[in-house]
Amino acid sequence: MNHHKTSAKLDSVGITASVLCAVHCAVVPLVFTSLPLVGFGFLATPWVEWGMIVFALMIGVYSIGRSYLRTHQQLLPLVLLITGFAIIMLGHAFFGGHLEGFIVPIGGLMIALAHFVNYRCAGNCTHESQPAFCKEESSELG
Repeated sequence: MNHHKTSAKLDSVGITASVLCAVHCAVVPLVFTSLPLVGFGFLATPWVEWGMIVFALMIGVYSIGRSYLRTHQQLLPLVLLITGFAIIMLGHAFFGGHLEGFIVPIGGLMIALAHFVNYRCAGNCTHESQPAFCKEESSELG
C-alpha cells in the first residue's frame, strides 16, 4: 500500500510539472520581450526549458514505469508519456516561433494526462470506480 501513496504523490508532482512546462512553453513566446523588464528574463533561457523537460521526464519515467512494473501493467500511461515527450522533442527540433508555442504545450498536457491515467490505473481509487481502460487487468491483480 505504501507504493500507492508514493505513486499518487509522484503523479501529482508529474501532473504539476507537466502543466507548468506546457504553460511555460505556451506563454514564454508570447511575452518573450517583456520578461527582462519584469526580472523574469531567465525563464526564456534554454537551461530553464530543458531543466523542466528533464525534470518532467525523470518524474514520468520513475512514477509511471514503477506503477507499470509493480501495479497495473497497463500500456496506456506509458504510451501517453512517450508520445508526449516525442511531441515536445519534435516541436523543438522542427518547429519554431508561434507554431512551437502551440505544439510543445500539447506534449506537456499529454504527459500530464499520462500521470492522471497512471493515477487512476494504479489503484488510487476503488476498483468499481476505475475507468474501463484499467478494469481488465487490474481486476485480475486485485
